[in-house]
Amino acid sequence: MKLAWLCSHESYQPEVLLEHAVLAEQVGFDVVTGADHFHPWVDDVSAASFVWSWFGAVAQATSRVELATSVTAPLFRYHPALIAQAAATIDRLSGGRFILGVGTGEAINEAPLGYEFPGYAERIARMREALTIMHGLLAGEKLDVDGEYYTARTAKLYSPPIGRAPVWMAAGGPKSATFAGETCEGLITSVKDPAETVEKIITPYREAAAARGAATTVMATRWVVLAGSDDEAWEALVSMRGLRAPGRLEVADPMVLRERADAMDRQEILSKYTIVRDLDELTEAYRPLVTDVGADYVAIQVASADPADTIRRIGADVLPALREAAAS
Repeated sequence: MKLAWLCSHESYQPEVLLEHAVLAEQVGFDVVTGADHFHPWVDDVSAASFVWSWFGAVAQATSRVELATSVTAPLFRYHPALIAQAAATIDRLSGGRFILGVGTGEAINEAPLGYEFPGYAERIARMREALTIMHGLLAGEKLDVDGEYYTARTAKLYSPPIGRAPVWMAAGGPKSATFAGETCEGLITSVKDPAETVEKIITPYREAAAARGAATTVMATRWVVLAGSDDEAWEALVSMRGLRAPGRLEVADPMVLRERADAMDRQEILSKYTIVRDLDELTEAYRPLVTDVGADYVAIQVASADPADTIRRIGADVLPALREAAAS
């Protein structure tokens, strides 16, 4: 079982997140992840840097941790061949440490650049076609593709990955989980209720992978807020409050998401997160992902008022406790 730290690109500028990534490796994390967004969740206190440039810097500033997008959407503003090229480049710069996490996306990434954001049926159809292209290129193939959504002509990666560069897909329901099992090397899923996650997401994923004789890897994630009071919790969540606003998947303007979030009762937004007061409670928030979900990777996604101090404290106290739980 490996432990990941999410660097929140919606909350902090890339130079700060680079320091967080280096610190995460120093304190004992096994993986550093980052999401690929064009816009953040609110427009007043936020950030939204280009994760691929950032991963290049992290690859050079670290030596041990695996690096993973959590996640990128290779469907609209990117041709999937470009994402394969980006993944291969980061894999080479990191000495074979890269994991390509993909998802079907959100409007904040596509609509600002003029792309329509269609429903799930088209997005998953695009993903199937995109995965064929990315898998082929990462495997060293030269591709000619005339698809419904994408075209390629003698496309080939001349700087191929030196490691496996596996593709993991984010899923929040059984359809996407089954799709991930049919097409990808791993699953990324956010856990609220462990038993429900196992039943509706992890089991369909594993069954679909088993049907084609494929191995499985599960990364389980959970958003947690570490704060001594509700006021401190709100301060920690200020850049993420639009994430819980209505229309999150469809709205392109973070100003709109901020306005919708600020029109909600503050307690309603806080209630949508797991809020813990100390490191013992933080450990217990993630323990079920180890013991009940049985994830291969557990991604620790913690909002706090002082992220650098939080990384150090988690490294000292929480990581050893979770590793002990995994071993028992």
